[in-house]
Amino acid sequence: MTEVSIDQFAAAKADGAFVIDVREPFEYVQGHVPGAELLPLGEVAERTAALPTNQPVYVICASGNRSRRATDHLRGAGFEAYSVRGGTQDWISAGNTVVTGPHAAA
Repeated sequence: MTEVSIDQFAAAKADGAFVIDVREPFEYVQGHVPGAELLPLGEVAERTAALPTNQPVYVICASGNRSRRATDHLRGAGFEAYSVRGGTQDWISAGNTVVTGPHAAA
């Protein structure tokens, strides 16, 4: 399973999951999952060394398309990575909070 539901993601996040948001910076600042680190899809391949290898990486975008591509790449590079189905749109629709601005802000 390389894709998780919003509920599965919320549970992992509550347990301290590492989260990357692969949207573009202008999307990220408008609202992102608290604690999610910005890593645009176009930079994932060159910045994998900055990601933790000792825990799963949860990948989110707007709706789930970009996060699936990033997850496929990360899994190919040996990471335990999961795409968040429905992305930030479904996160918000489920009543979860987002933060705005350029910082991850847990």
